[in-house]
Amino acid sequence: MTPPLLNVTLPVFNEEVQLADNTRRLATFLASQSTYSWEVVIADNGSTDRTRDIAQKLVEEGMGLSSGRVQLRAIHRDTAGRGGALKEAWLSSEADILSYMDVDLSTDLACLPALLNVITEGGADLAVGSRLLPDSKTTRGWKREVLSRVYSRLVRGALRLRVRDAQCGFKAIRREVARALLPHIQDNGWFFDTELLVLAQRAGYRIAEVPVHWVDDPGSTVKLLPTIWRDVCGVRRLRRQAE
Repeated sequence: MTPPLLNVTLPVFNEEVQLADNTRRLATFLASQSTYSWEVVIADNGSTDRTRDIAQKLVEEGMGLSSGRVQLRAIHRDTAGRGGALKEAWLSSEADILSYMDVDLSTDLACLPALLNVITEGGADLAVGSRLLPDSKTTRGWKREVLSRVYSRLVRGALRLRVRDAQCGFKAIRREVARALLPHIQDNGWFFDTELLVLAQRAGYRIAEVPVHWVDDPGSTVKLLPTIWRDVCGVRRLRRQAE
């Protein structure tokens, strides 16, 4: 039998420094997972450095892997926004299960099989990595830790979301569920994750959280205050929709 095809998308913005090495690390790890065939998608959203050229070179070189079970493709959007990049990558994929992780590999690759197995074994329609579960191990500064926990309380209180860590960049979803939900998601930025989970919960899909080993990337380019403001606006919009 042909093994199931699983997608791992890497949304990237100005990642010329770490893109090549981390994509190869991911591909080598996936090639060692013999149960599945894999599609890796580099989803560039508005990069202004050499990210797009590096992604194309990786595609042309096949990442230097001899295994035919890991295929790579790259897409490019002129506008920034992780959510928009994920929409395009997932809607254009024929993989049975779609997933994404941050290109900095903040989440330990060893956590990936558990995330995907929750879905392949029929336990959930979406699987979400959580840095706030008791069994999770995280390394990050106090500021991001506090903001993460405050945001968790906000979305769980205002939106009744049962997921603890909506914004962890480590998620997987069945293809048919993604195609049902993605056209209804308005946000193309960081709030995409929260909106995806809220709409999935309201539609009755099964969501499972899995613990992760996660180390903060000190070179992250995420601007906290503008992101927080857009997230708060997104929470208000989703709450009004439910009224």
